[in-house]
Amino acid sequence: MAKLKIQPDKRISRIRKEIYGHFSEHLGRCIYGGFYVGEDSAIPNVHGMRTDVVEALRRIRIPVLRWPGGCFADEYHWMDGIGPKANRKKMINTHWGGVTEDNSFGTHEYFELCEQLGCEAYVNGNLGSGTVQEMSEWVEYITFEGLSPMANLRRENGHEQAWKLSYFGVGNENWGCGGNMTPEYYANEYRRYQTYVRDYKNLEHDNGAGIRRICCGPNVDDYEWTEDVLKTCFRHCESRFHGNMDGLSLHYYVHPEGWQVKGSATDFNDKVWYKTLSKAFFMDELIRKHSAIMDKYDPEKLISLVVDEWGAWYTVEPGTNPGFLYQQNTVRDALVAGITLNIFNKHSDRVRMANLAQTINVLQSVILTEGADMLLTPTYHVFDLYKEHQDSELVESSIDTGSIGIEKEYQLPWITESVSEDADGTLHITLTNASLTEACPIDVEIAGRKAAEACGEIVCGEMDAKNTFEEPQCVTVEKFTDFRTENGALSLTLPPRSVLRMSVKTEA
Repeated sequence: MAKLKIQPDKRISRIRKEIYGHFSEHLGRCIYGGFYVGEDSAIPNVHGMRTDVVEALRRIRIPVLRWPGGCFADEYHWMDGIGPKANRKKMINTHWGGVTEDNSFGTHEYFELCEQLGCEAYVNGNLGSGTVQEMSEWVEYITFEGLSPMANLRRENGHEQAWKLSYFGVGNENWGCGGNMTPEYYANEYRRYQTYVRDYKNLEHDNGAGIRRICCGPNVDDYEWTEDVLKTCFRHCESRFHGNMDGLSLHYYVHPEGWQVKGSATDFNDKVWYKTLSKAFFMDELIRKHSAIMDKYDPEKLISLVVDEWGAWYTVEPGTNPGFLYQQNTVRDALVAGITLNIFNKHSDRVRMANLAQTINVLQSVILTEGADMLLTPTYHVFDLYKEHQDSELVESSIDTGSIGIEKEYQLPWITESVSEDADGTLHITLTNASLTEACPIDVEIAGRKAAEACGEIVCGEMDAKNTFEEPQCVTVEKFTDFRTENGALSLTLPPRSVLRMSVKTEA
């Protein structure tokens, strides 16, 4: 019997809704055929955006959507994607499949999508192959309300009012596809480029939050990159530089068999199950170690750690374009998502935004489409469970069930957890059980309170269970009933291969 200890009066940090963000790149069928089908499509749409996709994402309260990349961002020139679509410049997507990009989805379409989704905008600028002027003028085009060349051009292209731009990434993966830069070189470029990402709202003395600038951070465990970028950015600036960097990004993908081989999304054994989940739990170590470096330069935690690319990356589905990164999604991915989101919640004092890669038809997506058909993946259903954490308060909690796995290097906690309290005083408890075979009985101890009433929802199934277009409801959210509330005490039995959310109303 395990004991989950919760101290609801010890509030740690707010779990920002943006932790539950998503990522959309011009890659494979994420944008075209995923989000966007065009105004003339027979697939139901509003201004070209698929109605079924928009409705599904609104149900999980999508808070922020990152665009246009990814590696694509540092070869994207925004002026190619504005104006009449027939006149837009075509380009070759050199990173992803060598296909022709016709730029029919550009700035106006992206902000139309954000408006339909009701989410914040996170635009990634081109530092790798673009100029300071190009980046500066894009921000002006998007955000300036007054009279200026770029604002006037926006109006000529059919949008009178400026859009709200919440986040702006100054380059992407500049240690790799974004220019193969050294950390010192990139940091100096960041200092230069971000200077011209003008916050026009604050220039006009608006009390809004303005644009939050995201600096390109490390790939996985490149702690040298984190150290050298921050050291260079803060050189001769000291604390004054805090206002010029709102976030530092981190990218980490789970490759069960390594970067080159990766492994199948659906055909795997018990050993690979535990290898995958242990690699997902490595996110905890990454956040702790990168945060320790950030604490040296930013002890007040004014700069967010932004995990704007994360998820499982497998070998593409047989018969599909290798450059499109299309993969299936199983109960194993539900556990990857649940474990990772619990980690983000527990580190929400520093992690304030994250973006799953990618939303539709690419990598660990929440939605798959095939023509007019659409299905929701097991990962989608985990986001549905966890949405109650958004903007709730993380409270202190702990559970000690020991480790599970195979061999010494592929171990992780048997049970992971996180607990938050929302504005109505309801506790939301999320738990994952990584075991393939063992259920875990759990007593829940809520310090100073009694459990008055509770309800639960769960995602579980065989380790390789998945949703297909023939069987789209194989894995879904189900009502959870294997719990008891007696005399103010709560106990439950968490089945193997499961992700659970319990919502508990308490009384003194």
